[in-house]
Amino acid sequence: MKAVIQRVSEARVVVEGKTVGAIEKGTLVLLGVEKGDTAKDADWLAEKIINLRVFEDEAGKMNLSLLDINGEILAVSQFTLAGNCSKGRRPSFDDAAPPQEANTLYGYFVSKVWELGIPVQTGIFQADMKVSLTNDGPVTFILESPKKR
Repeated sequence: MKAVIQRVSEARVVVEGKTVGAIEKGTLVLLGVEKGDTAKDADWLAEKIINLRVFEDEAGKMNLSLLDINGEILAVSQFTLAGNCSKGRRPSFDDAAPPQEANTLYGYFVSKVWELGIPVQTGIFQADMKVSLTNDGPVTFILESPKKR
C-alpha cells in the first residue's frame, strides 16, 4: 500500500458538485492499493499515520500526532499511486489491485482509523473526485507499507 499524506488546515472532496467529505485540521490521505496488499498493510499504515508526529508543538517543533491534536483524516482512494512511470510515456497500472479488492482494503483502512480513535471522512471509491486542500507548511510525506521497501 502507498499513501501520500499532507498536513492540512482544511480539505474537502467534491463529487458531482456536492461535498462528500470535509475536514478541518488534520491529514489528507491519498491511498493506493496494489496487488498483494493485505489488511496487515492497512493496519500498519493506519497506525503509522495516526501516530506520526507531523504537527507543531508550542515550540514550533513537529512533535505532535493526530491523536495529540484531536485531528481528523480525509481518506481518498488514489488508484494512480499504483502507476509505474519508469518505462515509456504512459503509466502502467499492472501493479494496481483489482477494484473490488482495492475497495475492500480502502474500507478496511478507514474502519481501522476509526477504531484507533480518529474521525475519518472519505471520498467515493472510483468516482471522479475534486479534492481541494490547504496544505499547512507545506508538509507532505510518502509512506509505503513495509513489504514495498
